[in-house]
Amino acid sequence: MSTASAGGAAASGPPVPPADTPPPGASGPSGPSSASGAPGPSGAPGKKPRSVLGTRSWVAALFLLPALALLGALVVYPIGYSVYRSFLDASGDGFAGVDNYREVFTDERIRTALKNNVIWVIVAPSVATALGLIFAVLTERVRWGTAFKIVVFMPMAISMLAAGIIFRLVYEQNPDRGVANAVWVGVHDTFKAPAPFPGAHPRDDRLLTEAGGAFTTRTVVKAGTPAVLPLVGAKPKDLKGAKTAEPPREAAGRVTGTVWRDFTRGGGGTPGVIDPGEKALKGVTVEAVRDGRTVASATSAADGTFTLPKSADGALLSLPASNFAAPYNGVDWLGPSLVTPAIIGAYVWMWAGFAMVLIAAGLASVPRELLEAARVDGANEWQVFRRVTVPLLAPVLGVVLVTLMINVLKIFDLVYIIAPGASLDNANVLALQLYQSSFGTDVNQGVGSAIAVFLLVLVLPVMLVNLRRIRKERQR
Repeated sequence: MSTASAGGAAASGPPVPPADTPPPGASGPSGPSSASGAPGPSGAPGKKPRSVLGTRSWVAALFLLPALALLGALVVYPIGYSVYRSFLDASGDGFAGVDNYREVFTDERIRTALKNNVIWVIVAPSVATALGLIFAVLTERVRWGTAFKIVVFMPMAISMLAAGIIFRLVYEQNPDRGVANAVWVGVHDTFKAPAPFPGAHPRDDRLLTEAGGAFTTRTVVKAGTPAVLPLVGAKPKDLKGAKTAEPPREAAGRVTGTVWRDFTRGGGGTPGVIDPGEKALKGVTVEAVRDGRTVASATSAADGTFTLPKSADGALLSLPASNFAAPYNGVDWLGPSLVTPAIIGAYVWMWAGFAMVLIAAGLASVPRELLEAARVDGANEWQVFRRVTVPLLAPVLGVVLVTLMINVLKIFDLVYIIAPGASLDNANVLALQLYQSSFGTDVNQGVGSAIAVFLLVLVLPVMLVNLRRIRKERQR
């Protein structure tokens, strides 16, 4: 009974095709899909395939055409024309061959520019990246880190032209105007006192000028006979608060004297005599010299007087050159030897903030568990920084370093603005030489085009390294 019911149910259901029979509509040797008008991959019969985004290729090309035309007009054509122009002479009418490229490697100014570019590529990106890394790591540990980052990044908002003008003033030689030399002179004068009366000199022939700038009496001095040492040329600013000079007082067995400015305002007065109102020179060192050896020394008091011991009897009095030496004027930052490091310092001031921001962004994505695990394992902060933080930040550091290297190869405006005319050839770089060769006094656009092509060749390896790095990042 149950068997019959099961058979009836099977008979009344839909027929089941054999296992080796393809389902209806399936493609086969003579199936429907082999017929013309079969639907394509997009599902619509007879239509061309679409891209992944659902856009036909010719539509995408139509939208890209204006950008491609602009790219060709502003990039491809200038590059091609520069290569073509680099093989022509200065007039552009004759073929020069490789003469322009030969001049690039033989001209002294261009070789200096190439040497400076090597210094720029090595020093500037490395220093800016290192400072950015230090700032990014240290500002994570302070509450006011965000404010510090804003201050460090702020120079990026200043144009190269404005930064050049700022640092031209910073590196001014005069300490009263240049900030760098004002600080440097302040530090120097803290450890070495400046001369009390720079530029002062004898009034008459009582004092002889020695080699090195010292002044010495013509005759020896005797104990009990006062010595007068009149000087002129002391600057009014060095005499502020000076007292009136007093005649020397006799002291038994000792040599006494007075050092003063032998000048009476408004004229008059007697040379070599202390007239009323004449100012004392305080702090002048007076030495007693016998047989080329200093046997005694003293310093003039506020009223200009000085007293030497009995050992000075029969010696010559000498006023050392240190009393009258010119004031320390700081460092010649924009001189031939320091102009390139000084300009690199201005560049680092601008771009260290850029490096800091990118590295800080990469540091924010570093897993804190790894840092804590290293500390738990006994690593100190320097070991954590060197063996964990820096390796994890290596991709970001590479991006910053490559970007800055490409940037410094094109450096122009900072050098042109900061370097004075006397040091411009010493600070020369390829981009600046390109401008001078193409539009300067000795115009030769053939050489300028050769320099441009050479710069392109220098930039290409850095760009290729950057592209390879980007591709590797995408494959991860």
